[in-house]
Amino acid sequence: MSKLKYQMLIQWSEEDNCFLVGFPDFPGQRWRTHGDTYELAVANGIEALESLIIAYQAVGDSLPKPSYEAGL
Repeated sequence: MSKLKYQMLIQWSEEDNCFLVGFPDFPGQRWRTHGDTYELAVANGIEALESLIIAYQAVGDSLPKPSYEAGL
């Protein structure tokens, strides 16, 4: 797993009846994955973040700077 400190936003959605997971530092879709429980949302979020990082690296794109490290 990357040592970069990206924010993972987890929010309950009444409409979807699950926890939605997003990564504010990555442009594009607001929500990247979900989970029926908070714990599953966290696990799915970690997997989604790892996949995002691999995808960026595979095409040679620079990773966005984590807002945590940017001091925001």
